[in-house]
Amino acid sequence: MTEIPEHLRKRAEAAREKAASKDDGGDTGGEAVEAGATASASAASSEAASKIPAHLLNRSKSAKAKKAEGGGEESSGGGGVAVATKPSTVAAAVATAPAGAVTGPAGHTQRLLTVVKAGSIQDVKSKPQDKVHVWPHLLVVEFVAALAVTAFTLIFSVFVNAPLLELANFNQTPNPSKAPWYFLGLQELLTMFHPMVAGVTIPGIGIFALILAPYTDRNPSNKPEDRKFAVSLFTVQLMFWAVLVMIGSFFRGPGFNFVFPWVDGLFFEL
Repeated sequence: MTEIPEHLRKRAEAAREKAASKDDGGDTGGEAVEAGATASASAASSEAASKIPAHLLNRSKSAKAKKAEGGGEESSGGGGVAVATKPSTVAAAVATAPAGAVTGPAGHTQRLLTVVKAGSIQDVKSKPQDKVHVWPHLLVVEFVAALAVTAFTLIFSVFVNAPLLELANFNQTPNPSKAPWYFLGLQELLTMFHPMVAGVTIPGIGIFALILAPYTDRNPSNKPEDRKFAVSLFTVQLMFWAVLVMIGSFFRGPGFNFVFPWVDGLFFEL
């Protein structure tokens, strides 16, 4: 069966009810009413023809052509028989239509889910995770690196002897008496501040600042240009300690006094 627009069914039903109510007035009046109803139906159909979608018109034409070729009772009825023999279908369609429904250009009602795309309602894309487990991903790499450094140190110690000095003479203290190079920064601080400040306070503040660094800078990026705070903090700490080590190594002479190495020479031994 071809699909007939709802507004055409309403108009046809109203015309037939009007014709049925005036049918008792005589044959002449009945003919006039029927002619008026037919004229109004044809006028309504011609007026609504411009509002009927093109796919419905094509479907109706193809169905009528098939019925005309097949013959029989279905061809004699046409689209009007479907409307006349099933008024309950029309009434049910009118009753189920919402009263305040918003209609489109062709008189069709649309639901919201047929307009809104599904992607704007539900996001089903999974976000990639850039986190890995400490074991085995991190610890395996660190263990392999520790093995490589240990093997390199062992092979290097076989071929290169350590630059050891003679046995220490407890009756003669060397001048200057310098700590190993990795402690020269701390020894340099001892020449400037009180031992409590140089040995506990300043190193403690530096270590505490490095502990708080991951909680202060929570930027997840791995690019150096995006981690300016972390890079600046590490650079300041590294340069501070490196400058102290260089001063204690090359610019301290007898009595741990400040000297120029290009004038007085180097007072540094490994």
